[in-house]
Amino acid sequence: MIKTVEKQKVPLRGEITIPSDKSISHRAVMFSSIAEGNCIVSNFSSGADCHSTLNLFKNLGVDIQFIDNKTLKIKSNGVLVAPIKDFFTLDCGNSGTTMRLVSGILAGQSFNSILVGDESLSKRPMKRVIEPLSLMGANIESVDGHAPLKIKGIALKGIDYTSKLASAQVKSCILLAGLNAYGKTSFTEPYISRDHTERLFEYLGAEITRNNTIVTVSSSKLIAKDIQVVGDISSAAFFIVAGLIVKGADFIIKNVGLNLTRAGIIDVVKRMGGDISILNEQILSGEPVGDIRIKYTDSLKACVIEGEDIPRLIDELPVIAVLASQADGETIIRNAEDLRNKESDRIKCLVEELTKIGVDISETKDGFIVRGKKGLLKGNALLESYHDHRLAMSFYIAGLICEKEIGINGFEWTKISFPEFEELFQKLKV
Repeated sequence: MIKTVEKQKVPLRGEITIPSDKSISHRAVMFSSIAEGNCIVSNFSSGADCHSTLNLFKNLGVDIQFIDNKTLKIKSNGVLVAPIKDFFTLDCGNSGTTMRLVSGILAGQSFNSILVGDESLSKRPMKRVIEPLSLMGANIESVDGHAPLKIKGIALKGIDYTSKLASAQVKSCILLAGLNAYGKTSFTEPYISRDHTERLFEYLGAEITRNNTIVTVSSSKLIAKDIQVVGDISSAAFFIVAGLIVKGADFIIKNVGLNLTRAGIIDVVKRMGGDISILNEQILSGEPVGDIRIKYTDSLKACVIEGEDIPRLIDELPVIAVLASQADGETIIRNAEDLRNKESDRIKCLVEELTKIGVDISETKDGFIVRGKKGLLKGNALLESYHDHRLAMSFYIAGLICEKEIGINGFEWTKISFPEFEELFQKLKV
């Protein structure tokens, strides 16, 4: 599917409610499925990835029912059963979060299972979870570190693991395995990655301690509690950038998760001089949440994004590149080499496609450099999404400030993470 995007001719105004956070939606289903008791999960994500997680746990014997299209009732005794459908095979679809986190849950079970994914997921690296799980005693076979993953359930032992990557997926995988392992399991990372797992563990009663970049969990059972999923800041990021670069924009994004380990884009926007303010802050199910007001800013300044910034905004870097195109000076992104291991090589693909519409952007080994200049981009090009939903949505934002229309090939991949994307934009265009 080719999506045509034209320059935005009127200001973006109004108020929208951002969809639920996918990272928390995944975890809400996973953790409730291995917890003891019944609970309600409110504001569950409609994205395909989260439904891959939901369907996987149904296949593991968990009673999950929809009350309405965003509310789940989950009944569990904390015990999973062997998947009998398709000979012990569990389908993760396109979701790396599902495959990596569920590996930690399944490694210590009393049964065997096979995790598979679509063509894109089967190319993504899984050694990063296989290696530490193997140190815990896990028995996992892969195709040179890629799916399918054949997991032979076995008793695990706790470990002290130091990761070279600040990765929430790897951390969560090991902590989940640690819940079902003998002794204590500690995970140390170079920077604090997103901490939704730790917050939800604490909320559900796990034995967990945190000391800066070290997280330790003991073998323990989770106790089911109702979970309210906050709005997804990664989804809000596209609207934040649009509000800052579309002339005359002034609108409010409601119900946005403001977890400090995820809110790096807010810090970057402030660093660049963007007009952004936070309203109505509160805590829901252990997560901070609030409303964000965005206004068009005609005096954005370039900045350097590196080190501890990266784990807090890794998914937002493609749309931040679009923002940087409108900032005065040279925006430099470093230490973001993990972008090359996403649904696409996001560094290479982002640079190639944005160059087509006049963005002065160049690739580096671990990031990219954008030389910004206020003004419309040229447009008049067909951009490839590479089956990558975040690239497709970032290009849509770029199209709003192009002199001539652009086309985006494979725009249907936005349905993976954000099926409401266009509908919400239309609400702001009225």
